[in-house]
Amino acid sequence: MSSKIIALVGMMGSGKGTCVDYMHTTHNWTVLHFGNMVYEEVQRRGLNNVEDEKFVREDMRNKSGAAVLAKHVARKIDQLLEQGQKVILLDGLYSWSEYKFLNEKYGDSLVLIGTVGDKKQRRERILARKDSHRSYTLEQIVERELAEIENLEKGGPIAYADYYILNDKGVDQLHDRLDEIITELLV
Repeated sequence: MSSKIIALVGMMGSGKGTCVDYMHTTHNWTVLHFGNMVYEEVQRRGLNNVEDEKFVREDMRNKSGAAVLAKHVARKIDQLLEQGQKVILLDGLYSWSEYKFLNEKYGDSLVLIGTVGDKKQRRERILARKDSHRSYTLEQIVERELAEIENLEKGGPIAYADYYILNDKGVDQLHDRLDEIITELLV
């Protein structure tokens, strides 16, 4: 099997993190989180809330280009591939520019799995989150969704995914569909 770089794409609350956690736990694959770079920069700047995260994410892209996070992640991917890793999971590929950069660099090794779900259900999941750096009000959710679509080109990678998972029935169905996709990818 050639190396696979599997990127989960989808709107917030669609189940990307649940899929990544499942694949990491089930297969012990390495996970690279795009958002970690943003969280690290938020902390470096002495900031700490949802509005700061949005500002920093957009500021980084404004200063260093729309693919800045993908370029950072690519350095880590290259290191892992050199170490012989066969499957690497990417959590948080958002923009079309990030996708284009990674696709140009890795070609057919890059696979996009899109997680999708109803807007109401996604928002309910987000509102139910307990961890402090990912807690949002409904107004913040709507604002972030619109900013991600309008400013971060998030729709492109979702529309262009190689596989889709409709996350509307629960975790077992999500895992079953993910297992189908993994089986096909690892052949």
